[in-house]
Amino acid sequence: MATINTLARPYAKAAFEHASAAGGLDAWSGMLTLAAAAVQDDAFAARMRNPGLTEERKADDLLMVCEGHVDEAFGNFIRTLSEHDRLPLIPVIAELYEQHKAEHDRSVAVEVESAFELSDDQQKTLATALSKRLDRTVTPHVTINPALIGGVLIRAGDLVIDGSVRGKLDKLAEALKS
Repeated sequence: MATINTLARPYAKAAFEHASAAGGLDAWSGMLTLAAAAVQDDAFAARMRNPGLTEERKADDLLMVCEGHVDEAFGNFIRTLSEHDRLPLIPVIAELYEQHKAEHDRSVAVEVESAFELSDDQQKTLATALSKRLDRTVTPHVTINPALIGGVLIRAGDLVIDGSVRGKLDKLAEALKS
């Protein structure tokens, strides 16, 4: 059985390639985000599961919800998804599309957990250092986690940098046990 990502991947790639060729990466990002939000709405999702609705009607309903915010090419994309019964994949397609877009833009969103509030200067310094290390434009998303005691824990994709006091204490405890 194919996973959701496997089913969504070719649609996300096709959407990215079309948007890139048309110079509309940001526009398609917005349209996919809007469609994903609509598909994830409980009432709308229940309507989409109605076996009495044709695939064409489901596509029309989604486009009606997004009316005024989507272009003709995106409408064709939605109709293609609907014809292949892939409308529920739109949130995953949007996520994969954003990954393609980030790779294209050479940018990465970084999750930063800090024991204390970081000043704007500290965030800029951290973003600059991470940009150099990752060779990408970094957008930090900072959250406060007092359990770290001090320092920061940084997650950028598969990379994890643990500069927290809690992490150092855990390593020390592990070294003492062995």
